[in-house]
Amino acid sequence: MKCLKSALYDRFLCIAGACPDSCCQEWDVQVDADSATRYLALPGALGDALRQKLKHDDQGEYYLKITDRRCPMWRTDGLCEIQAQLGEEALCKVCREFPRLRHDYGDFVELGLELSCPEAARLILTSPAEMPIIEEVTGGEEPDYDRQTMEILLRSRTQALQLLESHSVPEALALLLLYAYAVQEELDGGEAAVCNPEADLALARKAARPSEDQLLHEFYLGLEILTPRWEALLRNPSPAGAWTPELRAMARYGVERYWLQAVSDFDLVCRVKMIVAACVLVRQLGGNVIDTAQLYAKEIENSAENVDAILDAAYTSPAFTDVYLLGQLLL
Repeated sequence: MKCLKSALYDRFLCIAGACPDSCCQEWDVQVDADSATRYLALPGALGDALRQKLKHDDQGEYYLKITDRRCPMWRTDGLCEIQAQLGEEALCKVCREFPRLRHDYGDFVELGLELSCPEAARLILTSPAEMPIIEEVTGGEEPDYDRQTMEILLRSRTQALQLLESHSVPEALALLLLYAYAVQEELDGGEAAVCNPEADLALARKAARPSEDQLLHEFYLGLEILTPRWEALLRNPSPAGAWTPELRAMARYGVERYWLQAVSDFDLVCRVKMIVAACVLVRQLGGNVIDTAQLYAKEIENSAENVDAILDAAYTSPAFTDVYLLGQLLL
């Protein structure tokens, strides 16, 4: 089967103790069954420590619970005690793979990086747009998705990525939002989606309304919050920044990651609203775009509950209405 791999995938190298926001802090670490079995059987002081620190929940899932907001195996020098003593191959599955991202659609797979890792965020947001590397890999199975839906999504994603490279950043995001509605109509059985940038921008400017920046801040404050730093930023943002190339790259990352996921429920618009709102929010919060985008991803993208809440709110919250988002982009 085909594997579409981000050009950045193999360029990523963990910076370990130099990382400014380590994945060893503020997350409980889920430990796969094979790793848990190995850890529980280890002799010596490391085995004793792991038997003390390794917990399991009512479903029998094992995890290393954070202590003082850090993994108990994370040393003060920024390195992992398990890796230091046993090597990288001894890390549990999630620690070995993060921030590498895999979407398996059955007859093809896509590989990328997660924005929630600082070093991955730096690569994602500062690198130019590049075509994925296509490889043939073993495996694969008959997909359970609707083939016509996937064909529409694959074709339209290519168009969406091209739109993001056109016009200014806010105009490109406005075009992306309107194009999502055209693709949604096609997914719902209508005519093939087309994009007329000048006409669509005129329509977007007519629909845009001025509104308070705080709508998005208040919405995200209502979600599950992982770090005090994120809450403080939402409550006391810096002055809004410019529409930088990093925000265009953030939108590109969002399209590459989430567009095809609409094959599961035929709902593209809610995902595109999430992408556009994320870019709007990161700009509103000001400061260093890469740092803020990485923190956003850590808080939102690694929480299924938060992502689901945003997808639901796309049709109900004032912060996700077209007039609000377009107003933030174009006024």
